[in-house]
Formats: sequence, structure tokens, C-alpha cells
Amino acid sequence: MAVTLAEVLRRFGPEYLRSHTLSTVQAKAWRAILACRTPALGGQRWGCEGCGAQQWRWHSCRNRHCPQCQSRERDAWRRARLQELLDVPYCHLVFTLPHELNTLAAAHPRWAYETLMHSVAATLREFAANPRWLGGVPSFTLVLHTWTQDLRRHLHAHAVMACGALGDDGQWVSPRRSERFLFPVQALSRVFRGKFVQALQAATQAAALPRDALTPQQQQQRLQALRRHDWVVYAKAPLDGPAAVLDYLSRYTHRTAIGHERLLGIEGGAVRLRVRATGNAGGKRVIAVPGEQFVHRLMQHVLPLGFKRIRHYGLLAPAAKTRQLASARAALQMPPAHPLVQEQVREFMLRVARLDLARCPRCRSTRWRVVESLPCMVRALPAWPVVLGRGPP
Repeated sequence: MAVTLAEVLRRFGPEYLRSHTLSTVQAKAWRAILACRTPALGGQRWGCEGCGAQQWRWHSCRNRHCPQCQSRERDAWRRARLQELLDVPYCHLVFTLPHELNTLAAAHPRWAYETLMHSVAATLREFAANPRWLGGVPSFTLVLHTWTQDLRRHLHAHAVMACGALGDDGQWVSPRRSERFLFPVQALSRVFRGKFVQALQAATQAAALPRDALTPQQQQQRLQALRRHDWVVYAKAPLDGPAAVLDYLSRYTHRTAIGHERLLGIEGGAVRLRVRATGNAGGKRVIAVPGEQFVHRLMQHVLPLGFKRIRHYGLLAPAAKTRQLASARAALQMPPAHPLVQEQVREFMLRVARLDLARCPRCRSTRWRVVESLPCMVRALPAWPVVLGRGPP
């Protein structure tokens, strides 16, 4: 029988907390997942005036690491991006950090994530500005992911980029080789590697990574090993049209490390989950991860406080997005963007869930009304999972 992430934390959490200390952001994510859509966050009791049916609707935690809260957020984000897409093909590129950097990322996650995002963005801007390829201002979005399907650490950034750029003369510049080809991935890999390694070397020399467990000699050997091998940059097939781009991109933007649909159950002391099959065969397979190890892997994907994992660059950069996108649309002879009508909650739920929140699901003829409201039991989720009997160290 399928389980939820909250059930896994309740089952294996006490064992994990006996030997591990949570950071503040990890603890807040933990408490949010446990409290989501429960009386702890409050809610309303709705009643039907016709048949007398009643139902409690508990509030959501809205934490970005909670899989229960992301579908609605994802659809709202998708609607907000509709006016920002251009009528050109889009390319999807994936930039991956070598696993030799995993230990450093565990000790300094904010530095590793920021440097990854900055290195990818700088690489794509550099190639786009080069007249050999485009010679203009690009339009792309980066999304950070830190996991594999079995929740191991795997740092990579997804880039969805318009095939073309806005030139200095206000004209749209199409890719030189083909409208569906941006840059050679081997060249991207070398520049990406150079920018990240240069940043790592500078941070090491400035003693900006005090929790790096390696000795100076080992740090030098790590730099040599990182320079020795090609880094993985992968280009997927181009995407056609705004609808396909939005559907594709929204699957990445609000994805959590694991969703409930992949949790198959708890068997003995292990969590059973569905993952992608290895090799080229495709399909899915089921694995079992020991409970404490599952929790440990899950917690390593909680992002640092305030870290933005979705970032927009070039024409989409917030400082000049309105002006630059208008210029790009004019260059592509696209009509001006029209403001989207913001849906009310009821209309929104009707569309995405086919659920009328104002109508009784039993008799389907009478409208609900709020009978009772239960306030949130805490104004803010406590920093530590005291519900499990453990306070801060």
C-alpha cells in the first residue's frame, strides 16, 4: 500500500534523530511535511445544507520541499510564465557537477549551488554573446536539482533556452547552424568546467570553504582530477511552441526530491520506491532503501534558507524583462502580450482538479458552507521537530 512522506518520517524519524542533528531549514521542512493538511495548521469544517454531509479541509504548509503542495504552485507558476515565452523552438540543456564535488557540496551547499548556477549562466551568456553562435542577448531559465531518483546527491542544473537571441540592433538573431541547434556540448562542457574550477580555486585560496575536509595537498589533487575529465553537459531534443515548453519546464520547476506517486510502501525496515530503470531498456523498477538511510538522503536535498532554485537570465532578467521581452516580441512579429486574467480559487480548482469547492460532493446539488473554523495551532512552525521528542542540540 502506498504511503506518504509524512508517514515515512513518523516511522523512521525517531531512529534517525537519535544519531543526526538537523539544521534549522531541515527541521522546518520536516515539521511542515508532518503538519501539512492536518489539524496542526488549522482549517475549516464545511457542511452541506441539503444532505447534512460534513468535511474538514485542513490548510497546506506551502513548504517548497513538501510534495503535497507543489501541484497547485506549479500550475500558478506556469500561468505566470505564459507571457514570457517567444514563438521559437527551445532547447533543454543539463549541466552536471562531477561526483568528486559531492563531499564539498555537503559541507558548503550554498556555495556549491550558487557557483553551479553562476557558472552555467555565465557559460550560456558567453556563448550567446559570441557572434560565431548568436551575437545577442539570450533568454533562458535555470532550475537546480540535487538528486537522483533514489535520492542520492547528484548536482545538476536544467537550462531551458530560446533558440536565438536579441541583437544589439533590435533584430532577432537565429542560430547560425540551424534553428534547432544552439551550441556544441563539448565546447559548453569545457567552458563550464573552467568557470567552476576557477571559482573553486579562488575560494580555496581565500579560505572561504572552512568546512572542506581535505588537506591542501588533497585539494590540489581534487583540482587536478576535475580538470582531467570532461564534465557532463547534455542537450535534449528542441521543444516546439510555448505550450510544449511550459508543460515541459513546469515538470522541473516545482519537482521535489520525491513525490508520493513514487512511494510504494514500507516493508520491514525499508521504504519501497519506484525509480527509473538503469541502462537503455527504459521503464521502471522498484528498490528498497533502509528507512534511516532514506531519511538521511531526503534531508540532504533541503535547500539553504532563501536559496532561489529557479532563476531567469538574459531577456528574462527581472531588471529589464518588460522592455527586453517587448523588443524581442516585436522583432519576431509577435502580438503584444495581454495581461492574464487571474482566476479565483474556485475557478482554478475547477480547471486543475475538476473539483467544485462550493458544491457538496455527496448530493452534488447543494452548496457547501463553512460551519466551523479551527485556527492554526502555531503561528509559525517550530524550528525543531519536537513532535518526535527531540529539541535543539
